[in-house]
Amino acid sequence: SERAKAAHAWTRWEMSTSFLMPKELSIKKAANDNFSDSFARIECHYFINNIFLEDNYILKNTIKIKNIPVSIVQGRYDIVCPMRSAWDLSKSLPLSKLYVIDNAGHSMKEKGITNKLIELTNQLANSVFNP
Repeated sequence: SERAKAAHAWTRWEMSTSFLMPKELSIKKAANDNFSDSFARIECHYFINNIFLEDNYILKNTIKIKNIPVSIVQGRYDIVCPMRSAWDLSKSLPLSKLYVIDNAGHSMKEKGITNKLIELTNQLANSVFNP
């Protein structure tokens, strides 16, 4: 069906842009009709509804979290969420730290991003449980 072809194409494109070096296993997910149909439908639903947020909602509301330390982890080659977004966010939050991960795209499954997220989570856990 046309719907299945469109869902497959959408999912294949998404899976191939999430990693710096596309992973065939991820791309193959698009071949699963149930997965690609669900994935494409939910993404399309969010996009046509502006992800249920007004434009620049996060940047317009950083004042609400300006006193909270924030870690921002960004893949250097992320084409899904451009570097500019992370940069602008970091400049809007005085207590933020921006970590740019070389050799990484968008996915938290990128090795460098995964390692940084684990490191930051462990630091947070240690500071909460061992003040």
